[in-house]
Amino acid sequence: MTTQPAKAGPLSDNDAEDWKARINDVLARPKEHVNSKSPEGSQPWYNALFGCFSPIDLCCMTYCLPCVTFGKTHHRLRKNGNLEGYEPINTSCLLFCGSGCFGLYWVPMAMQRADIRAKYNLEGSCLGDIATACCCGLCDLVQQEKEASYRVLHQQGGEQAQYQAPAGGMAYPEQK
Repeated sequence: MTTQPAKAGPLSDNDAEDWKARINDVLARPKEHVNSKSPEGSQPWYNALFGCFSPIDLCCMTYCLPCVTFGKTHHRLRKNGNLEGYEPINTSCLLFCGSGCFGLYWVPMAMQRADIRAKYNLEGSCLGDIATACCCGLCDLVQQEKEASYRVLHQQGGEQAQYQAPAGGMAYPEQK
């Protein structure tokens, strides 16, 4: 009988250690984090906060399973922008669920929003991140996912092209 090598699953000790280090950093320097603001010259968010009903599939998924959207955005930000190796149930998803059991869902959401702001040089502040997570949680999750997805596409130079007519114009096929 041969033993199969253990597959890397959706739960990651590296993710757990990363979250632990980030939370410890916030706890060690709370004043710096709470008073943090985006530097001058920051860009506005491409996706509006209340544009959360489009696309409707992301809206419905986030409404029913917000932890999946949270984990997807985390994977896009920290591991692979194209979601290679992504699993819907992952360490970040479970962290979000666990924090929600204690009413602290807004902590990882605000931290992830701050990560997006820092990574893409977007406007905002820590207090704004907290307020957004507390007051508009589902819209916040959708905006984060849409923004991260857009920025990954934009960084790869993959602007979605508008429809262009064929070079020879439209024509009926020849009849035989």
